Amino acid sequence: MAGPLEGIRVADFTWVWAGPTCTMQLAHMGAEVIRMESMRRVCTLRMLPPWPDGQPGVNRSGYFNQYNQGKRSIQLDISKPDGVEIAKQIVAMSDVAVENFASNVIDRLGLGYEELRKVKPDLIMISMSGYGRGGPESGYVSYGPAQVPLSGMSQLTGYAGWQPMHVGMSYGDPNAGLHAAFAVLSALFYRERTGRGQYIDMSQQESTMAVLGEGFMEYGMNGVQPPRNGNRVAHMAPHGVFMCAGEDRWLSIACANDNEWNALCGVMNRPELAADPRFRTHADRKANEDDLEAEIMSWTLLQDPLEATERLQAGGVAASPPLVNRELAEDPHLASRDFFVEKEHPEVGVRQHAGIPWRMSDTPCDVWRAAPVMGQDNDYVYGDLLGLSNGQIEDLKARQVIY
Repeated sequence: MAGPLEGIRVADFTWVWAGPTCTMQLAHMGAEVIRMESMRRVCTLRMLPPWPDGQPGVNRSGYFNQYNQGKRSIQLDISKPDGVEIAKQIVAMSDVAVENFASNVIDRLGLGYEELRKVKPDLIMISMSGYGRGGPESGYVSYGPAQVPLSGMSQLTGYAGWQPMHVGMSYGDPNAGLHAAFAVLSALFYRERTGRGQYIDMSQQESTMAVLGEGFMEYGMNGVQPPRNGNRVAHMAPHGVFMCAGEDRWLSIACANDNEWNALCGVMNRPELAADPRFRTHADRKANEDDLEAEIMSWTLLQDPLEATERLQAGGVAASPPLVNRELAEDPHLASRDFFVEKEHPEVGVRQHAGIPWRMSDTPCDVWRAAPVMGQDNDYVYGDLLGLSNGQIEDLKARQVIY
């Protein structure tokens, strides 16, 4: 059976992380995604580790190969007029165009929406700039790490009395990619009903802010800034990560109600804590949270986190160790769901990559091949799709429009 986007073609002008995350979702759902790349300006993601066996190379980045699974790649220099014309020919045969350059860069290249809709009137195009196409900050430079503080996320992250903290990764990038894929799917539904394409102007800053609703509501409803409070949350107690036996071993535990707290006390074999007036109700536990966490850690310090997780989960308590990469890669639950995929890559061989995190009963999705080496699909796109002759292709190569 075909994937839900079988027959949809995507002209992919994206680079780094945010844009490729978007087009990877579309490829997962069966769309044919054609990346347009150039050795003149190699995608930053191709130049980042981890490297298989410690050997770098433009086709060897584990980072790139994760977020470009299932796509095609051609070499095309869109800074040259002939490259622009070829890109337009590809767009004319496509349904969607995706770009995540800085605001207005795609227009300066001659590949903005108004130009591309001339060759594909029902085109759906999305621009994923840092701050959107309008407003006084639309021309600002944008990187994923900057989106975290600009969204307000850093101001909410950290321990009580500490400074704002980065969250450990550039959440603005993959989050923007997921929002963008959703927007593209919505536009495809619209085109199916009306026959009309449209332009999508997406701000990566705003898409990051969209996941912080509780922070905005605290100010909107009460006029206050939510405090930084480590791992604690207002509606659960306990809610934290506790040190365990062994070196750098931890266990997360969360109790949403009194029943779960009583169950935790039972697993810890500490029934007296359930009756302790400091901890009897949620309000009591929140009022004495330092003491609460100290009591729990006195137990977890003697526990293996994996064994404790099994006992707590069996007792109805939400608990899990913060798994390291090796534990995730070897996790039997993920293996049973075929989450990881192993495809033969032309240069680095078979490597394990995170696959598709959903299952569809009627339109199954699949990673049909590993990420492409640069220019892997030149013959298919220039020959089979565009119908260029060998002479035309050699002429374009001689002028370094294609490689």
